[in-house]
Amino acid sequence: MHAFRPGPLAARWAPMALLALLALLGLAATALMSGPARSQINASPSWVPIGVSTSGTSSTVWFHEPSSRQAVACRAIESQGNALSGVQCVVGKLP
Repeated sequence: MHAFRPGPLAARWAPMALLALLALLGLAATALMSGPARSQINASPSWVPIGVSTSGTSSTVWFHEPSSRQAVACRAIESQGNALSGVQCVVGKLP
């Protein structure tokens, strides 16, 4: 029986084939260890306006976020001369 002896072409390609196999295995291992790709962020607003109230020069608005059961009340802050200087909000969890 004759033993198989690789020819000169096979002997040249064997190291490259081994390198290609190792690179492919490394790529597969990296793909398995990394989590799923998240190419988009869900940035859609989910706060639902509930109501608005005013009293004198003060106004308040309420929002509700159904999935987390949170409510937010925001009030306009006025500075001297009836100019709007900011908005103050308070967050609470609904039962």
